[in-house]
Amino acid sequence: MWGDLSGYVWGRSDLEIAVPVVNEREKQTYYGAVDYLEGELILKAYEAGNSKNTIDYLRYLLAESKEQRLLIFWDGASYHRSKEIQDFLSEVNLDLPTEEWKIHCVRFAPNCPTQNPIEDIWLQAKTWVRRFCSLIPTFLHLKWMFEWFIRHTTFDFATLQMYGAFSKIK
Repeated sequence: MWGDLSGYVWGRSDLEIAVPVVNEREKQTYYGAVDYLEGELILKAYEAGNSKNTIDYLRYLLAESKEQRLLIFWDGASYHRSKEIQDFLSEVNLDLPTEEWKIHCVRFAPNCPTQNPIEDIWLQAKTWVRRFCSLIPTFLHLKWMFEWFIRHTTFDFATLQMYGAFSKIK
């Protein structure tokens, strides 16, 4: 979030001073998937997290990895479980047997961010950006720095290794 406000007001102590504050905050939603084999994050920005954008992001992942089947581990967000997502997955996977699905989705345990390696990545990126926060003049610059860090970092930590070993499809 960007646009928090703080400041001081001078006035008579016996009178209430009203200061109108417009609560306009800039925000950005990111979708990200870890390329387990490369240790990279496939990042895409959206206006919000919802079924429509989730389907667009899954299409994007399919386009980025035409020869691969995708194993998606994700949280229990309501839009991950929506009818639109289920219909999309049925369309993509057609009538294939489970072991041949183009996209196979597995849900993490409820309320368990320790199972989700993407949380470690978001934390690393946010921590990196916070180090330079006082030097960042605009929200546009902040987004650029966040995206630069994600695109130029290889991620390798314990939560990435807890799901086993995978290889590219030959």
